[in-house]
Order: sequence, then C-alpha cells, then structure tokens
Amino acid sequence: MNAIATARYRANQQGSTAEVVEKHGELVRRIAHHLAARLPASVEIDDLVQAGMLGLIDAARNFQSDQGAAFETYASIRIRGAMIDEIRRGDWVPRSVHRRYRDIVAATREVEQRTGQAATAQQVAETMGVPLDEYHAMVENAARGQLVSLDAHMDEHDGEPRLAGDSNANPAREFEQGAFRDALAAAIDGLPERERLVLSLYYEQELNLREIGAVLGVSESRACQIHGQAAVRLRARLADWRRDDGEDDDYLP
Repeated sequence: MNAIATARYRANQQGSTAEVVEKHGELVRRIAHHLAARLPASVEIDDLVQAGMLGLIDAARNFQSDQGAAFETYASIRIRGAMIDEIRRGDWVPRSVHRRYRDIVAATREVEQRTGQAATAQQVAETMGVPLDEYHAMVENAARGQLVSLDAHMDEHDGEPRLAGDSNANPAREFEQGAFRDALAAAIDGLPERERLVLSLYYEQELNLREIGAVLGVSESRACQIHGQAAVRLRARLADWRRDDGEDDDYLP
C-alpha cells in the first residue's frame, strides 16, 4: 500500500477527531474505570478520562494501519499511557508510603529467614512495632502505588514486563533474565494459595480489585491487601535480584 493509499485508508478508518472521540470514547471510559479501581479514591475518574481522550486523539493522529495492529489495540496502549502519565504528574504516592513499603519488605524477609515459613501479617506487624490494622493500611496504600508502577512499566514495554536496561541485551544478560524468571516462578509457586489466586486473577485474567474481591467474597480493600502482601513476599524473597543502583524494580508485582 503506497503512501497516498495509506493516508486515504487512515482517513476513512478514523475520520475526524470528533468522530474518533465519539466512536472510541467508551473505550477511554472503560480503561479509566479499570485503572481507577486500582487507585486511591483521591484519583478522579474525570481526570483520567480527560487524559485518556488526549491519548486517543494522539493515537488517531499517529496510527499506521500497515504496522499490523488494530486501531483499538494501538489506541488502548496510548490511552493507558496518557492516563498513567497524568497520575505520575500528580505524584499522589507520598514518599512516606514508599519508605514504609521498603520497611515492610525488610520485616517480611527478616521473619521468613528467622522462621523458615511464610510470614503472617501479625508477625510482620509485630516486627515493625505497629498495630495490625495500621500494617494492613500500609500494605494497601503501598500496593496501589506498586500496581501503577507495574502498569506503567508494562505499557512502556508493549505489555511485557522486563528487567530494567534489557535494551542492551547480551548473552550474560539473557542468562540473567532466564535465571530471574525461574526464580520468580519458584517464588510465586511458594506463595500461599489465596495470594497466588489473586495474582492470577489480576495479571492473567485482568480482573480489577473490585472484581477479585467479588470472586473471593471479600471487600475491594481486602483484595488489595492480599495483592500487596503477595508483592511484599515476592520482593522479600527476591531481594538478591534488586538493581545495582539499589532501586526497586518495577517488573515485580
């Protein structure tokens, strides 16, 4: 298909900006609600929709039909990316949340190394010297921030979680990636059954936290806590795989 034919095809398929927004506006709203279900109530749906509409318009302007992807698939990636950029600009996750998350991971690792068993919430809370309900609140707040980080990382890599810096892949790096995947799979297999189920429903079945809560017969908040506890446990067990610069890797749940 030559350039003129491609341009005509794009024009016929996508139409004017107003037509694109009208035709695919529901896609934007659906993505906004799916993403909002993973975020604190302070994040406004309308803000996500507005950012998503800009992503939709940008997708319509840049879509190339000869690349093999359907417009809806391409647009979904741009829409989600625009929403996540808006969340990042808002910087709604306080530094204290990130700091407490690292404390939870360290405490979980300490308990599991000491007991040789999966750490319970009560044990971790006691190790940190905080009440159990406060511990659960910290896990939930941190979990929502981690979910956005993972979504952002996956969007930046076409939906494929990767080790940071793998653009400079070499045989040694590829071996390291394979070894990490094996270690991650083993760590997931070692999770309590309910935590494994939540990860499967979230990442494989793509259910949001409200839907997962309905499946488990618990509240959305409790579903988020279970996901957060699984993420904490995985990070604690895979602490040796942290990046050289000491930052947490976003490719973990």
